[in-house]
Amino acid sequence: MKAFSIHKTIGAMAALAMAVATVSCDDKLDMGPITQITPDDYYQSDEQLANYVNNYFLSHLQAPFSGAMYHGQGSWNSGLGGSDANTDIYISGSGSTTWFAKKHWQTPSGKALQGLYGNIRVWNHFIQIAEKNIADDMVSGNLELASHYLGEAYFFRALNYYRLLATYGGCAITEEVLTPDDEKLIEASVRNPRNEVARYILSQLDKASTLLLDRSRFNGQRISRQAAQLVKSRVALFEGTFEKYHRGSGRVPGDANWPGAAMAYNHGKTFDIDGEINFFLTECMAAAKEAVGSTQLTPNNKVTEPAYGQTSGWNPYFEMYSQASLADVEEVILWVEYSRQLNVQHSAGYYITASGGCNDGMTRAWAEGFLMTDGLPFYASPLYRGDSTVDKVKTDRDYRLQLFLFGESTRQHSDPANPKSSDPDGCLFGAPHISGTVASERNRTGYSCRKYATYDHSQSYEGVKTFNACPALRTAEAMLNYIEACAELTGDVDATADSYWQALRTRAGVDPDFRRTVAATDLSKERQLSVYSGESPVSPLLFNVRRERMTETFNEGLRFADLIRWRSFDRMMTSNYIPEGVNFWDELYQDPVYDNPSFIYDGSAKSLTSGPEQGKYLRPCSVSLAETNEMRSGYTWTEAYYLSPIGYGDITAASPTREIENSNMYQNVNWSAEGGQYALK
Repeated sequence: MKAFSIHKTIGAMAALAMAVATVSCDDKLDMGPITQITPDDYYQSDEQLANYVNNYFLSHLQAPFSGAMYHGQGSWNSGLGGSDANTDIYISGSGSTTWFAKKHWQTPSGKALQGLYGNIRVWNHFIQIAEKNIADDMVSGNLELASHYLGEAYFFRALNYYRLLATYGGCAITEEVLTPDDEKLIEASVRNPRNEVARYILSQLDKASTLLLDRSRFNGQRISRQAAQLVKSRVALFEGTFEKYHRGSGRVPGDANWPGAAMAYNHGKTFDIDGEINFFLTECMAAAKEAVGSTQLTPNNKVTEPAYGQTSGWNPYFEMYSQASLADVEEVILWVEYSRQLNVQHSAGYYITASGGCNDGMTRAWAEGFLMTDGLPFYASPLYRGDSTVDKVKTDRDYRLQLFLFGESTRQHSDPANPKSSDPDGCLFGAPHISGTVASERNRTGYSCRKYATYDHSQSYEGVKTFNACPALRTAEAMLNYIEACAELTGDVDATADSYWQALRTRAGVDPDFRRTVAATDLSKERQLSVYSGESPVSPLLFNVRRERMTETFNEGLRFADLIRWRSFDRMMTSNYIPEGVNFWDELYQDPVYDNPSFIYDGSAKSLTSGPEQGKYLRPCSVSLAETNEMRSGYTWTEAYYLSPIGYGDITAASPTREIENSNMYQNVNWSAEGGQYALK
């Protein structure tokens, strides 16, 4: 079998993506014939099937909202290091006015669904031809590999439907390669209720699993059975918890104000939502357990800093995010490789290490969420040293915080005898640029995450370019999915969940007795939005399950979708959420390793930090107190935003008369069907 390296396909993928972008998109589900690009008689060998899949592989791994899976390629940003934007644990700039201020988001006047359905059409076309050719014995070469590539197509079709589900809720399901036939397009625009869409996605992932090979066959660089089962557990958990916490909001089928009830094609349908919730949570547990199998977690040897000059081999857990190859890292189910020789690179390593930020930063809620090594929350533990410096925040803490958070002492210099050297050429890592005048190299909170940083200089070149590998899917997530589904389904954890949870805590250097943590948890002292589902706090057990998920998977693109499915943003409709950073104004402002802030906190447009009169903790949203800064008082939330609006163009394209009233497609609750209108509620 030929070796596979994902970075070798990027050039071809980009060329084909440009070609796809040029074809017609006259109606919602129409992207023009793919055969303009690839002739039908091409799909007749295992290599030809592989080439088709490779052309779309990386672009379809990108999944904003429902879990970005890698850094991207050639991007001038922090990659997955910035993937938890618009959440309680990470802030970009001074916050998103689109999400967290009033009257910025409008119903699109055009089409919102076109891109995702274009992606789905790519896989409908391939599956239709490849499946027939394989069945008719028309594919030469290795049949096992040919079937595997077909399995990858099922996986990617499911992944794109998941993006539709997570973003818009119920959607049209089609496996046809549609042509510009208005009647057929209109008929195909019927929105299936979201539970039906979720069940369809699970069935597609099951089909993929029957065709896909084991992770070991490609050293984790292609989609595998384990990857399909992990994503199945992610989808099932999302849907089960979404239906549980959003029931009654109009976003769940069967709700009194569910807009789908008005559609003729839904008349006569009944919905047993309790049964659906149980089904999805049970499916999550089964798929997660299969994904985990007998895989062992990557060890953490509890070394938190390398020896001076050491570039590798100092802590396997840290280096799971920073080494050039993850082929031999068992926990990593899927990973993306980069190459200096092929100039296939990302910029995450640079923005994480050189500046401590990319006009972003982790929040106080994130830092305080990590337990002490004795398994107790910081407010209940005698080990807690306070937060007057970042080093104190890290002391005796969960090793995930110790490893992945820069502290004042987390620096290496060309002159180890002069640890406070201000010579930038002699400093590998420096204190975050809290008051940096270059926005793209500024840290907004003082909490600078070093997940995806590397001490290996050979993985950086030409300034911002880095090429350490990126883990896309990990066994740890499957463990967390199982634990959460079990707790949601039963109100407790079973023996399997217990073993997973203890394994994760043991690796983190935290007392594995999670029940001791639960008993010591005071929800009124926890700052994370995940304390709540709707307006009500969850149980201490369930919050600690959510805590474990956050501390294990932060900056891996999962947090926003988690807060959505938990309905945790509701809290911001009655009380603004104010993101905070480090305790700067007790001691840190006097430390010469931080820029002198004496001229930058006057509340004007020139300010670079919030001032001490606003509190000792940095407040990135409140740097400017001008009325033009809509975020100066923190984040608010709008009920409609749990689902994105369908475009006016989508709705009219699904109507035989091009009128809203006759459309097969309805708008999501609390949104207007007319383009250019703000959320109704």
